[in-house]
Amino acid sequence: MPKDFEAGDYRYRIQHPLVSHPDYDTLLLASRQRTRGGPLQRVVLKPLRLEHGREARTRAMEEVRLSKSLRHRNIAPVLGSAVDDEVAYVVMEWGRGRFLLSLMDAAISVNRKLSPDFAAYVAAEVADALDHAHRAVDEEGRLLHLVHRAVGPLRIRVGDNGHVQLTNFGAAYSELLGRLRTPPGLLRGDPAYIAPEILLGFLEPAASQGDPLTPRRLDGRADVFSLGLVLLEMLLARYPLDPPDTVWPDVEKRFPPEVRGERSSLLPLETLANRVLHFGPEEARRTAEELPEPMRRIVTKSLHPEPDERYETAGRMRDELRAFLARPGKQRPFGAREAKAEAHVILEQASDLEKLGAYPVVERGILPLPPDMPLVNADASED
Repeated sequence: MPKDFEAGDYRYRIQHPLVSHPDYDTLLLASRQRTRGGPLQRVVLKPLRLEHGREARTRAMEEVRLSKSLRHRNIAPVLGSAVDDEVAYVVMEWGRGRFLLSLMDAAISVNRKLSPDFAAYVAAEVADALDHAHRAVDEEGRLLHLVHRAVGPLRIRVGDNGHVQLTNFGAAYSELLGRLRTPPGLLRGDPAYIAPEILLGFLEPAASQGDPLTPRRLDGRADVFSLGLVLLEMLLARYPLDPPDTVWPDVEKRFPPEVRGERSSLLPLETLANRVLHFGPEEARRTAEELPEPMRRIVTKSLHPEPDERYETAGRMRDELRAFLARPGKQRPFGAREAKAEAHVILEQASDLEKLGAYPVVERGILPLPPDMPLVNADASED
């Protein structure tokens, strides 16, 4: 699907989708070059196709504005925005690596689990990014009260060097001046990893609450819950809120079906919401019972349904995860070098097409294509 267009000082060439799936933001792999000449740069484009072109442009510029307050080694940089016809793009830096979801899928395909150290390292690095984001201020020094709202395995990138970055703040809540309001009844973020207080804000809104899906007390602890779910999923090698042996008799009457998600999801929104609302301390402890005690404590604390019972900040969660990585008896803490080595082994095993039982359908370019699937745009690796 090669396509060329010019925007601002750059000429862009879209090469192929990096992520194309109805449950996630579309991401396109592209190259760009200044119109007056210069080196080619590989970038990722996120198209915003909203009903009104002006709204799409405004949301793209909001994400770029927000990114200026998020300068951190564990947050993927946003380079700017671009507009072509009625499509606005957020232009993001591309780094060699893969999304955490791809690594998790690759491990499952060869009957492996990510090691507890790998999971703790990735979660600690993301918690460090979140701690920075939650304390971010605008150009005037005002606290943004930012909440990512979409922390999940396809928004966490593990580089070829083992470096971890949190990506895609497009669904973030913030008090950025002039930001567009979310349409009524629209749940922004990832419903599979959403914190219960966001759902309860709809079911039991406070008297002074303007947006039913943005409770007045929404803060960074909602992201701590989301990260706790991601951590538990890495450790269990399955989605924690998908227990096969549990049936809740009142599932149909817990969350109203008229609330719609920003995008589709594998399970209906009301089903995901009801699972989150039923996931209390007892369920968290039972799900985590197979984990080592220090990790079980971290998981259950981060997943407490009451925000006041979770880690007060993402930084506190990061510190406990790093203490686990540096626990007595280890020669050196698990870090980027070890993460790189573990990811390499998993991907090498999964790349053996004779052993691979299923191919990834979300992120392209991680594993070899099946023999019966043609390679599109074979010249996409020019730089």
